Amino acid sequence: MTRQTKATAIGFCAIILWSSIVGLIKEVSHSFGATAGAALIYTVASMFLLFTMKWVPLSKFPKKYLIYGGVLMVSYELCLALSIGYSTNSRQAIEVGMVNYLWPTFTMVATILFNNKKANWLIAPGIILSMLGIVWVLGGEQGLDISQMIANIKTNPLSYGLAFIGALLWAAYCVVTVRIANGVNGITLFFIMVAVALWIKYLIIGDSSSMQITLSSAIYLLLASCAMGFGYAAWNIGILHGNVTVLTGASYFIPVLSSALSSILLFTTLGVSFWQGAVMVCIGSVLCWQATRERKNK
Repeated sequence: MTRQTKATAIGFCAIILWSSIVGLIKEVSHSFGATAGAALIYTVASMFLLFTMKWVPLSKFPKKYLIYGGVLMVSYELCLALSIGYSTNSRQAIEVGMVNYLWPTFTMVATILFNNKKANWLIAPGIILSMLGIVWVLGGEQGLDISQMIANIKTNPLSYGLAFIGALLWAAYCVVTVRIANGVNGITLFFIMVAVALWIKYLIIGDSSSMQITLSSAIYLLLASCAMGFGYAAWNIGILHGNVTVLTGASYFIPVLSSALSSILLFTTLGVSFWQGAVMVCIGSVLCWQATRERKNK
């Protein structure tokens, strides 16, 4: 097995780890609360990252990346963790996670608008299909049902709103990082900042539920932290030394894999219409990706 193949395999591990995040965060929030649970996850994940990734001194960070990249990353991770933690049930947690997976489409759009990336006609059906997929998912068993989607969102606008804002923030982070990071990987520092922000929120506002520490909750906490921390570490190896094209294409199918793993972890049955919507989101993301890929001259 070549070095590139090994790195690509490690990159695939990151995709699997990230796909388990929605279900694991929800399980942790059941036992520790939305805020405290998320704070614990990022605290432990930060420790994993400190041991698995090289620490980058602050002096090495471009000032703009430290400020803008840090704000965007911390804000995104807060939106992701809290949107899932605040969900009222397992089905809603999976739906919220699906809304967050609009970020690949938003990233492609932002790249076109702000990085002058050229795109072909596939971008239009890609965007439409991604958005339609979310409408399909939130429409319940009826599929394309706008009134049901609106009613669904009204049951917990905070969770759905945070997930949607998070998708926009991550798209912005991806675009900003390419332009101002200068090759610096600030994930470890940013995770520490997320943990600090969550602990501050917990100390000031508290949580709606008390902590219930059991062996099961401790195991879910470790698993969620591993998925977060090692997921980024594995992805970093895959992108640097593996087949980037293969990994990028595979990453666009995370919504389906994430929904499958989450339904198993949370013992939740998802109907046909949900899977139809999830597939639409994936296909839409792939079309957007294909629309911005550079074509080699024959």
